[in-house]
Amino acid sequence: MRFAELDAVTLDAHGTLVELADPVPELDHGLRERGIARSGREIARAFATEVEYYRDHAHEGRDAKTLARLRLECTEVFLDALEAELAPEAFMDVFVGSIRFEALPGTQRSLRTLRQRGLALAVVSNWDVGLQAHLHEAALGGLTVVTSAEVGAPKPAPAAFELAIEHLGVRPDRTLHIGDSDADEEGARAAGLRFAPAPLATALGA
Repeated sequence: MRFAELDAVTLDAHGTLVELADPVPELDHGLRERGIARSGREIARAFATEVEYYRDHAHEGRDAKTLARLRLECTEVFLDALEAELAPEAFMDVFVGSIRFEALPGTQRSLRTLRQRGLALAVVSNWDVGLQAHLHEAALGGLTVVTSAEVGAPKPAPAAFELAIEHLGVRPDRTLHIGDSDADEEGARAAGLRFAPAPLATALGA
């Protein structure tokens, strides 16, 4: 793959641009403030259960109202898995506040390289409509973002890729998608894009 053959690059978010900061300490603190003591391992296990639920339902958080409902459901899944007798409404702010993302090492440098080569950039991710805010907090703002929630279908459905290249005004065969899952590759190829596996620096030959 040569950069001269490309006009744009689309990027998955989690596992390609960002990683989840450990939510356990903040969750532990919030639970203890409410009189609930659990081990770090128990909290991590309950959070993993919530993550599985979220992956199947992320595309349902398509606007402020449905995002709030999704976040409440995720909080309830977490508390149920933890067997914690708390109303989800009373813990949702703590739960949502514990979820923070950080840019993966080398991400900023790789994005600068792509921009210097004149390539249009977009994020295509299975995520709710809150992704833009998470990227901004990780100092990755200013990117075109298309989520599964926006198109109503998660990858590997090609809809998010198709909308991204429409926003960028480029041809799919001159667009490279970089991601870390089979769904990334299948969805990108279904939409006519090229594909390279994460990590980002490796995909760029750095």
